[in-house]
Amino acid sequence: MKNYHIIFLLLLLTSFYQCDNNKKPTQKSVVLSKEKKVKKEVITKAWDSLNRHNTEAFLTEYGKQNTENKVIIKTDFGDIKIRLYNDTPVHRANFIFLTKINYFNTTVFYRIAKNFVLQGGNSDEMYTMKQRRKYGNYLMKPEFRKNRKHKYGALAAARQWEKNPDKLSSPFEFYIVQKRSGAHHLDGEHTVFGEVISGFSVMDKMSKVKVGVDEWPVDDVKMKVAIIE
Repeated sequence: MKNYHIIFLLLLLTSFYQCDNNKKPTQKSVVLSKEKKVKKEVITKAWDSLNRHNTEAFLTEYGKQNTENKVIIKTDFGDIKIRLYNDTPVHRANFIFLTKINYFNTTVFYRIAKNFVLQGGNSDEMYTMKQRRKYGNYLMKPEFRKNRKHKYGALAAARQWEKNPDKLSSPFEFYIVQKRSGAHHLDGEHTVFGEVISGFSVMDKMSKVKVGVDEWPVDDVKMKVAIIE
């Protein structure tokens, strides 16, 4: 009888050992699967949002995936069509990015300096402020090009002059040269990244609006910006 008990116990132990061995590969497989999933999520998350830490990398990659270079600025005075330069890739990509998230659609031309520039890209609208907070106060390295001058109709990036020795561009604000002879004293100071291809008469109309002492129009000059191609 004792022999039967011993045999039974040996069979039982053998059964548990085999079950335990059978479970281990399954558990290991699940862990590996989770690790791969987490790794993929981390990679994706790195490109979720543009910020001051990944500015150049994000916009360089974004530019490769979004190659449009023509936009239209719609105002109550008419439309201005603009071609963005491919040889200023980071600034071009940034303008396309902001256009696609509808950032500009709640902004205004907040500075009208007659016979000089029309400057826009900011406002006190909640959506505008929310977007600026979301992406942070990131800046862009200048992309100066000898053949990109502040001619009549040039599109350029605004920037802070004080405490900005590297001449880093503001991502949100831009200006268009309205002076027919250009604004060449700004060459090498601000990145020119596009030019007006139609709508020069609209620029002249805008330049005549009534402004305050700070050159901010008395009545808001609103804009809507959209991709053409």
